[in-house]
Amino acid sequence: MAPGVATYDALLRDTAVALTAAGIDNARFEARLLLTHAGGATVEWLIAHGGEVASPAAIETLRALTARRVRREPMAYVVGEREFWGLPFKVSPAVLVPRPDSETLIEAALALMPGRTEPWRIVDLGVGSGCLLLTLLREFPNARGVGMDTSAAALAVAQANAEALGVEARLRLVEGDWRQPGWVERLGGPFDLLVSNPPYVETAAIAGLMPDVARFEPHLALDGGPDGLAAYRAIAGEAARLVIPGGCVLIEAGEGQVPEISTFLTNVGFLPGTPWKDLGGIDRIVPATHYGVGKGVE
Repeated sequence: MAPGVATYDALLRDTAVALTAAGIDNARFEARLLLTHAGGATVEWLIAHGGEVASPAAIETLRALTARRVRREPMAYVVGEREFWGLPFKVSPAVLVPRPDSETLIEAALALMPGRTEPWRIVDLGVGSGCLLLTLLREFPNARGVGMDTSAAALAVAQANAEALGVEARLRLVEGDWRQPGWVERLGGPFDLLVSNPPYVETAAIAGLMPDVARFEPHLALDGGPDGLAAYRAIAGEAARLVIPGGCVLIEAGEGQVPEISTFLTNVGFLPGTPWKDLGGIDRIVPATHYGVGKGVE
């Protein structure tokens, strides 16, 4: 169909065919998402006006977006945002794409810290898009947060999201790297709650991840070192300085990593609780309470 005479229904069909051929699941759903983004329309409008001819600008934009998705660029990067906990988050290749399984951490925080109006102090290590910390600041309206990331580009994304969500006045963002000395002092604190979704993929395993992840998502936010646990050692090593006695740590884990992470935290004076399972039934979030002085990370 020549440019300028394609209907929305035809564009939807052709886009779904292209995505299917690229091996993408839920091709029709994704095609509709691309079409709504390209045409600046809602799904309901497209259903009602599917037989109408699309504008040349919408057709050109759709083709460009489809070409990016066919190359397996994550949909969130293609359209520039991803929903998390019912909130819209801007994303870019500088940050990991927020995932539904990470919402388990929010569920755990709301259950373990029931004082919704308390002035909690929260720190997020590896803040990325800000999906964890900013969601918590929305849920705890009197809380204040500090987010650290080694990437200035990631911090810019988090700042934009904070402004869009109206929590920027209660947020401080810090550029820092837990692999370098002195990072703890830059954060202030101590804090009532430490949250983190650190890199936990074994270095050698990154190339074998789904193409959407391995080719496009930031390796610095994926690479957990030779055994996938390097970030957990660094965080646990300073957790007692960052979290007040009686305070909590909530940290996301890769599959099968909970026992090692729990040991790291136990050795520095934390009492791990029962892990929270994600949507697939996998132990995903390690909760731990700071109760005293341990023997150190091993």
